[in-house]
Amino acid sequence: MTKNEKKRVTLFLNPVLLKHVKAQAIVEGRSLTAMVELALIRYLPKETILKKSDI
Repeated sequence: MTKNEKKRVTLFLNPVLLKHVKAQAIVEGRSLTAMVELALIRYLPKETILKKSDI
């Protein structure tokens, strides 16, 4: 998948949170998608390493 390619997802958000992020997106001149991507980029670590459990 290229950097600009997008995949559709369905999210269930608290209505108050959704209203807040939509308003902030308008203030910042961004799309809702861009706001969610930015939040995830800031939240997630730069690298994720998954290790197999010893079970």
